[in-house]
Amino acid sequence: MPAMSGLSGNEMYCLNLKGLAPGELVIGNSVYSLGFLGSLGAGLRTIAGGEVTQVTRVIHEGRLQAYSRMVEEAAQHGGHGITSVTSDLKTFHGNVEFLSIGTCVHYADSGSRDLHFSTSSDGQELYCQLDAGFIPLKFVFGNVAYSIGLGGGIVGSLKSLARGEIKQFSDVFNHTRHLALQRLVDEAKAVNANAVVGIQTTIMPFRGIHEMMMTGTASRHPELPREFDANPVTSDLTCEEMWNMANIGYLPIKLVLGTAVYSLGFVGGLAAMLKSFSRGEVSELTSLIYDAREHAIGLIRDEAAAIGADDVIGIKTHVHELGGLLEFMAIGTAVKRFASLKTVSPTLPPQAIITDKDTWISHEQGLFQTVKSGKPND
Repeated sequence: MPAMSGLSGNEMYCLNLKGLAPGELVIGNSVYSLGFLGSLGAGLRTIAGGEVTQVTRVIHEGRLQAYSRMVEEAAQHGGHGITSVTSDLKTFHGNVEFLSIGTCVHYADSGSRDLHFSTSSDGQELYCQLDAGFIPLKFVFGNVAYSIGLGGGIVGSLKSLARGEIKQFSDVFNHTRHLALQRLVDEAKAVNANAVVGIQTTIMPFRGIHEMMMTGTASRHPELPREFDANPVTSDLTCEEMWNMANIGYLPIKLVLGTAVYSLGFVGGLAAMLKSFSRGEVSELTSLIYDAREHAIGLIRDEAAAIGADDVIGIKTHVHELGGLLEFMAIGTAVKRFASLKTVSPTLPPQAIITDKDTWISHEQGLFQTVKSGKPND
């Protein structure tokens, strides 16, 4: 019987260079009901703000069960690894479906039928990861369901009358983001990894609150210093970027992030509103946004300095409006020079960086969204 693979031609070419062949598309799912008690507990918890532990636990269990069923299916197909692993959450009729999808791969010269690894990387990314010296072990995730809370909202609303940072909101957001990252790291340490690479962060609404989820691949690099056994490397660089950095003697050491929530203030907001009726710069907004963005970047600069990083690269800043407030988030990867570490190959093959072209074009949304290798097409 032919293998039903989600891998593209470029992915197959790259994996073939590493002795891997395509296998079956594998799926695991689980449908949950939060239930009356869980909903009541979550409702009470949101009054105080912070993590909603009941919801975090339900989501974590559901995601883990779906992932485990996908792994079982991969083992039945005799897969040696699973690539392009995803963990999705969908709601319908008051229930939640947790869904994991991936594609099996096989070592061409191995008679073993044991499953060796699972990874969030697709075939091209996996080539880059392996060539940079990172051996994939397991797809891992860390999640936090959180609420700003009624109490924090009241205090924040009062403080929003004045211009500047609303520290109560900043503290909630900073705590939840670092907590999700720590849980990701804890899962990696449980499988003896010294790095988590290819981290992706998703924030989504869930039953009136929000879930922040980080996914990545727990990996092991044999040349990393022993200190990273206790504090694994974390990075949101793409695997292609990571290969490029390794090729010039740098490796990621930590994902750094900082969040600041700011208010323009009642007086500043009124002035900005009046100025918006005429053409020209709204100086109150210009200065506020500049200050807030610089503050968020300053937070990651301080975090990187504290761990002895040489640089922070791939910095991205995000701005979200929160009911009249503005959240500024800066995220990047702190890197350090390890002159003795190099890539296996001197250059990347073109197939490792080619973007696959869609051949099925649909403008339908939702139900008819095209899915390739377990990932919705953008």
